[in-house]
Amino acid sequence: MIVMTTLAFGTVHYWALTVFAATAAGLVCLWCLDGLTLRSVQLSRNALQWPLMGMIILGLVQLLPLRAAADNGGLQLSLSRALSLDPNSTRLVLIQLVSLLIYFSATLIFTDSPRRLRALTRTIIIFGFLLAMFGLTQSLTTDGTRVYWFRQLTQSTAFGPFINRHHFAGYMELVIALPLGLLFSGSIEAHKRPLYAFAALLMAVALILTNSRGGIISLVAEILFVIVIAGPGVGHSEQSRKFALMRTVVLRAVMALGLGIVLIIGALAIGGPGVFGRLLGTVNAADPTTGRAHFWNVTLDVIKDHPILGSGLGSFSVIYTRYDSGNGLYRLEQAHNDYLQTLADGGIAGGLLGLSFLILLFGRGFARRATDDKFRSGVATGALAGCFAVLVHSAFDFTLHTTANALLFLVLAAMATLDRRVDEGSTHRRRRRHRSNTTAGVESPAVAAEVPPLTEAKPA
Repeated sequence: MIVMTTLAFGTVHYWALTVFAATAAGLVCLWCLDGLTLRSVQLSRNALQWPLMGMIILGLVQLLPLRAAADNGGLQLSLSRALSLDPNSTRLVLIQLVSLLIYFSATLIFTDSPRRLRALTRTIIIFGFLLAMFGLTQSLTTDGTRVYWFRQLTQSTAFGPFINRHHFAGYMELVIALPLGLLFSGSIEAHKRPLYAFAALLMAVALILTNSRGGIISLVAEILFVIVIAGPGVGHSEQSRKFALMRTVVLRAVMALGLGIVLIIGALAIGGPGVFGRLLGTVNAADPTTGRAHFWNVTLDVIKDHPILGSGLGSFSVIYTRYDSGNGLYRLEQAHNDYLQTLADGGIAGGLLGLSFLILLFGRGFARRATDDKFRSGVATGALAGCFAVLVHSAFDFTLHTTANALLFLVLAAMATLDRRVDEGSTHRRRRRHRSNTTAGVESPAVAAEVPPLTEAKPA
């Protein structure tokens, strides 16, 4: 689904969302079948699931008919009294959130061995490399108004399979994080490093050629993040600690400088001298698709009027017209700032849930980096870097409102916070229990680590 949601225009259309929700329901069915096979239902204790569940509960509360009846002018109209000012959009957002939570929980549970973690990591990197190639090819052979060379767009600039080039940039921020984390952490063999470096370079060039200012700023922030937190540990003695620290700092600086120079040269060679021209603009530009200051001011007015529970998940496009002081010529779907829109849609309750998710993500992620397994440490570093980059980009755009980006973001969050089962040499493994494993009425041990069984099988 990481691949399919991306190729389906990022899964932003109703038909694609329907398929995504149907596959999530099918995943639950397979999950139950797995539970019948093991005679125990696998559940994860990862605390990152709770903020997502809290957001779903918030959406359900917003659908309750608790708002005072609106004045209908004496007409016999059946007006909605739900707290959400757009109940239909709130229901759609809830379906999307539930589907994303299912895939997130499944990633936490079934990525349960070093082999599966490596397979998932390599799948994301290979697909990101191929997607970057496709995006570059389409960008250089079209004028940016066609997706897959046949779908004509009128109000946006496409890149790759995405209708919005900023969302492609956000996706590249996520996929490039894993090779960067593995490279800067020294987690891969020397003979494989040129392959990973070339893949990361191509993804970065594709991101730059989207001409997304938020994407380029986020890429720089991502590289700095990896430079700061990645790298091998230092020695035990004071002298070896100082020497290793100096060596690590110099090595990271050289790698970052070399990567920056290669990126600039590559972007100029492919995109031409005007590739960085858009960075000279400001958020107050006259172009309504570029200037965001007015959008943010209107969003602040929405937050002031709905401070506690918000105006309703997904209701921003409807409520914006009530507060817009412009002429209403342009219809705005999103606030172009995920933090402000979270407060507008979910109020203080939604803001606290989002903040708790971020605290748990980086707290658990940094804790999981402290392992002797270099590959696991590199994956955790890259996953955290990708999430950090998208969070920076979220201050300028709404890339996480695209289902494909949100799904990959949650997959990386899961990869950063997986328990010790995925560490090389770990004794915690998910062992399947069959009748052949039951001798003298004694069952196999329960599932270890952070995935306890919900129900135990009785002795045969």
